Amino acid sequence: MLGSGKGSNFVAIAEAIAAGRIPARVSVVVSDVPDAGILKHAADRGIPSRHIAPGAFRTKLDEAAEAAFIAALREARADWVLLAGFMRILKGEFLRAYEGRVINIHPSLLPSFPGLAAWKQALDYGVKVTGCTVHLVDQGVDTGAILGQQAVPVRDGDTAETLHARIQDAERALYPEVVAALVRGEIRVRGRLTTGFSR
Repeated sequence: MLGSGKGSNFVAIAEAIAAGRIPARVSVVVSDVPDAGILKHAADRGIPSRHIAPGAFRTKLDEAAEAAFIAALREARADWVLLAGFMRILKGEFLRAYEGRVINIHPSLLPSFPGLAAWKQALDYGVKVTGCTVHLVDQGVDTGAILGQQAVPVRDGDTAETLHARIQDAERALYPEVVAALVRGEIRVRGRLTTGFSR
Protein backbone atom coordinates (compact mmCIF):
# COMPACT_ATOMS: atom_id res chain seq x y z
CA MET A 1 0.00 0.00 0.00
CA LEU A 2 1.18 3.47 -0.89
CA GLY A 3 -0.01 6.53 1.02
CA SER A 4 0.87 10.14 1.72
CA GLY A 5 -1.48 11.02 4.58
CA LYS A 6 -3.15 9.82 7.74
CA GLY A 7 -4.01 6.38 6.38
CA SER A 8 -7.69 5.91 7.20
CA ASN A 9 -8.28 3.71 4.13
CA PHE A 10 -5.22 1.67 5.02
CA VAL A 11 -6.69 1.13 8.51
CA ALA A 12 -10.04 0.03 7.01
CA ILE A 13 -8.31 -2.53 4.79
CA ALA A 14 -5.93 -3.74 7.53
CA GLU A 15 -8.89 -4.24 9.90
CA ALA A 16 -10.84 -6.14 7.22
CA ILE A 17 -7.82 -8.42 6.71
CA ALA A 18 -7.48 -8.97 10.47
CA ALA A 19 -11.19 -9.83 10.66
CA GLY A 20 -10.83 -12.41 7.87
CA ARG A 21 -12.92 -10.48 5.33
CA ILE A 22 -10.02 -10.08 2.89
CA PRO A 23 -7.92 -13.22 2.20
CA ALA A 24 -4.63 -11.33 1.88
CA ARG A 25 -1.94 -9.55 3.85
CA VAL A 26 -0.30 -6.15 3.54
CA SER A 27 3.32 -6.94 2.70
CA VAL A 28 4.67 -3.38 2.90
CA VAL A 29 3.53 0.22 3.31
CA VAL A 30 5.51 2.90 1.49
CA SER A 31 5.07 6.66 1.77
CA ASP A 32 6.57 9.66 0.03
CA VAL A 33 6.04 11.67 3.25
CA PRO A 34 8.42 10.85 6.12
CA ASP A 35 5.95 11.52 8.96
CA ALA A 36 2.78 10.29 7.25
CA GLY A 37 0.20 8.78 9.58
CA ILE A 38 -0.07 5.69 7.38
CA LEU A 39 3.50 4.74 8.38
CA LYS A 40 2.63 4.90 12.08
CA HIS A 41 -0.53 2.83 11.54
CA ALA A 42 1.55 0.21 9.75
CA ALA A 43 4.21 0.17 12.48
CA ASP A 44 1.51 -0.18 15.16
CA ARG A 45 0.32 -3.34 13.36
CA GLY A 46 3.81 -4.78 12.85
CA ILE A 47 3.61 -4.28 9.08
CA PRO A 48 6.89 -3.39 7.34
CA SER A 49 6.87 0.28 6.35
CA ARG A 50 9.27 2.78 4.89
CA HIS A 51 9.61 6.29 3.55
CA ILE A 52 11.07 6.82 0.09
CA ALA A 53 11.77 10.42 -0.94
CA PRO A 54 9.78 11.31 -4.08
CA GLY A 55 12.54 13.27 -5.76
CA ALA A 56 12.51 16.56 -7.61
CA PHE A 57 8.91 16.80 -8.83
CA ARG A 58 5.91 18.15 -6.93
CA THR A 59 3.18 15.91 -8.34
CA LYS A 60 4.92 12.71 -9.46
CA LEU A 61 7.88 10.49 -8.60
CA ASP A 62 11.16 11.21 -10.33
CA GLU A 63 12.94 8.37 -12.14
CA ALA A 64 15.15 7.37 -9.20
CA ALA A 65 12.25 7.45 -6.74
CA GLU A 66 10.07 5.43 -9.10
CA ALA A 67 12.79 2.77 -9.33
CA ALA A 68 13.10 2.73 -5.52
CA PHE A 69 9.34 2.30 -5.07
CA ILE A 70 9.27 -0.57 -7.59
CA ALA A 71 12.24 -2.23 -5.86
CA ALA A 72 10.58 -1.95 -2.43
CA LEU A 73 7.37 -3.54 -3.73
CA ARG A 74 9.22 -6.33 -5.52
CA GLU A 75 11.30 -7.03 -2.42
CA ALA A 76 8.05 -7.35 -0.45
CA ARG A 77 6.66 -9.67 -3.17
CA ALA A 78 3.58 -7.49 -3.62
CA ASP A 79 0.95 -8.86 -5.99
CA TRP A 80 -1.30 -5.79 -5.91
CA VAL A 81 -0.52 -2.13 -5.24
CA LEU A 82 -3.25 -0.27 -3.36
CA LEU A 83 -3.17 3.51 -3.22
CA ALA A 84 -4.53 4.99 -0.01
CA GLY A 85 -4.30 8.75 -0.26
CA PHE A 86 -1.10 8.59 -2.31
CA MET A 87 -0.71 12.10 -3.70
CA ARG A 88 1.70 11.38 -6.56
CA ILE A 89 0.66 10.57 -10.12
CA LEU A 90 2.10 7.20 -11.17
CA LYS A 91 3.33 6.93 -14.73
CA GLY A 92 5.48 5.01 -17.16
CA GLU A 93 7.77 2.41 -15.68
CA PHE A 94 5.78 1.98 -12.45
CA LEU A 95 2.57 1.18 -14.31
CA ARG A 96 4.43 -1.12 -16.68
CA ALA A 97 5.92 -2.99 -13.71
CA TYR A 98 2.46 -3.46 -12.12
CA GLU A 99 0.22 -3.26 -15.16
CA GLY A 100 -3.42 -3.92 -14.29
CA ARG A 101 -2.53 -4.36 -10.60
CA VAL A 102 -2.57 -0.78 -9.25
CA ILE A 103 -5.83 0.16 -7.51
CA ASN A 104 -6.97 3.59 -6.31
CA ILE A 105 -9.98 5.05 -4.55
CA HIS A 106 -11.22 8.43 -5.71
CA PRO A 107 -13.74 10.67 -3.89
CA SER A 108 -16.30 11.05 -6.69
CA LEU A 109 -18.43 8.93 -8.99
CA LEU A 110 -15.98 8.79 -11.88
CA PRO A 111 -15.84 9.82 -14.65
CA SER A 112 -17.32 12.91 -12.99
CA PHE A 113 -14.90 15.16 -11.10
CA PRO A 114 -11.46 13.60 -11.61
CA GLY A 115 -8.40 15.19 -10.05
CA LEU A 116 -7.94 17.05 -6.80
CA ALA A 117 -10.65 18.05 -4.26
CA ALA A 118 -13.36 16.12 -6.12
CA TRP A 119 -15.86 16.64 -3.27
CA LYS A 120 -15.45 20.42 -3.66
CA GLN A 121 -15.84 20.13 -7.42
CA ALA A 122 -19.11 18.24 -6.89
CA LEU A 123 -20.40 20.78 -4.38
CA ASP A 124 -19.47 23.74 -6.59
CA TYR A 125 -21.13 22.10 -9.61
CA GLY A 126 -24.38 21.61 -7.71
CA VAL A 127 -24.88 17.86 -8.14
CA LYS A 128 -27.32 16.14 -5.77
CA VAL A 129 -25.38 12.85 -5.64
CA THR A 130 -21.66 12.18 -5.60
CA GLY A 131 -19.70 9.35 -3.98
CA CYS A 132 -16.52 7.34 -4.38
CA THR A 133 -14.98 5.02 -6.96
CA VAL A 134 -12.46 2.20 -6.74
CA HIS A 135 -10.65 1.94 -10.06
CA LEU A 136 -7.60 0.56 -11.81
CA VAL A 137 -4.83 3.08 -12.36
CA ASP A 138 -3.76 3.72 -15.94
CA GLN A 139 -1.69 6.40 -17.67
CA GLY A 140 -4.47 8.99 -17.35
CA VAL A 141 -5.65 10.82 -14.24
CA ASP A 142 -8.53 8.86 -12.67
CA THR A 143 -9.39 7.27 -16.04
CA GLY A 144 -8.84 3.54 -15.35
CA ALA A 145 -11.50 0.84 -15.39
CA ILE A 146 -14.10 1.24 -12.64
CA LEU A 147 -14.20 -1.69 -10.18
CA GLY A 148 -16.82 -0.44 -7.71
CA GLN A 149 -18.73 2.67 -6.72
CA GLN A 150 -20.81 3.93 -3.81
CA ALA A 151 -23.18 6.90 -4.00
CA VAL A 152 -23.28 9.64 -1.35
CA PRO A 153 -26.11 12.21 -1.37
CA VAL A 154 -25.27 15.90 -1.27
CA ARG A 155 -27.38 17.47 1.48
CA ASP A 156 -28.77 20.98 1.68
CA GLY A 157 -26.34 23.00 3.74
CA ASP A 158 -23.38 20.72 3.08
CA THR A 159 -19.95 22.30 3.20
CA ALA A 160 -16.90 20.89 1.49
CA GLU A 161 -15.84 19.50 4.89
CA THR A 162 -19.12 17.77 5.78
CA LEU A 163 -19.50 16.26 2.32
CA HIS A 164 -15.89 15.09 2.29
CA ALA A 165 -16.34 13.42 5.69
CA ARG A 166 -19.34 11.40 4.43
CA ILE A 167 -17.49 10.42 1.26
CA GLN A 168 -14.57 9.22 3.40
CA ASP A 169 -16.98 7.06 5.43
CA ALA A 170 -18.21 5.54 2.16
CA GLU A 171 -14.62 4.96 1.01
CA ARG A 172 -13.78 3.03 4.17
CA ALA A 173 -16.77 0.74 3.51
CA LEU A 174 -16.31 0.30 -0.25
CA TYR A 175 -12.54 -0.11 -0.60
CA PRO A 176 -12.20 -3.27 1.56
CA GLU A 177 -15.18 -4.88 -0.20
CA VAL A 178 -13.70 -4.31 -3.65
CA VAL A 179 -10.24 -5.48 -2.56
CA ALA A 180 -11.77 -8.66 -1.10
CA ALA A 181 -13.61 -9.34 -4.36
CA LEU A 182 -10.42 -8.71 -6.36
CA VAL A 183 -8.21 -11.08 -4.41
CA ARG A 184 -10.90 -13.77 -4.49
CA GLY A 185 -10.95 -13.47 -8.28
CA GLU A 186 -14.57 -12.31 -8.33
CA ILE A 187 -13.91 -9.23 -10.47
CA ARG A 188 -13.03 -9.67 -14.11
CA VAL A 189 -11.61 -6.81 -16.19
CA ARG A 190 -11.84 -6.63 -19.97
CA GLY A 191 -10.59 -3.29 -21.21
CA ARG A 192 -12.69 -0.67 -19.45
CA LEU A 193 -15.48 -3.11 -18.58
CA THR A 194 -15.55 -4.98 -15.28
CA THR A 195 -17.92 -7.65 -14.03
CA GLY A 196 -18.46 -9.52 -10.82
CA PHE A 197 -18.77 -6.86 -8.11
CA SER A 198 -21.99 -5.34 -6.84
CA ARG A 199 -23.05 -3.77 -3.55
